[in-house]
Amino acid sequence: MADLTTKLKTVWYGNTKGNGRIQGNEFETKIAIPESLGGNGEGAEPKGLLVSSAAACYSMTLVAMLETRKVNVTKLTMNSEAINSKEEGFKITHYPNVILSADATEEQIESANRAILAADKGCAVGNMLKKADVEIKIEGNVSITSGEDKL
Repeated sequence: MADLTTKLKTVWYGNTKGNGRIQGNEFETKIAIPESLGGNGEGAEPKGLLVSSAAACYSMTLVAMLETRKVNVTKLTMNSEAINSKEEGFKITHYPNVILSADATEEQIESANRAILAADKGCAVGNMLKKADVEIKIEGNVSITSGEDKL
């Protein structure tokens, strides 16, 4: 795999009550200091961006693994939650929900469940965070489409 270079441009306006923008090759978002830290809170904050990066990496890794395993996924949704505690440190929990087609076999369901766990080990961003003592938990679910699931 080739080296990956990420370039970002950040612009900030004003003081701590101000805001800014951060832009990469394929995204741009508003950033701000949270109100709880004296900012205006009108933009993404650093920990939210960090958790977003971990969630995007995990979900993309999971999708690739499911495709490699030839598991016919109708839809994948995921919630993620981060807790930062002085006593217990920084913890992220991902809650992936993989919905398979109505004709999924028991073998495909088992393969999807294994992929949910394996994707955690394959996510480069998650692995970097774990080296920094961030705890990442996965609480996944696999279900069969009911015919009412919409993309």
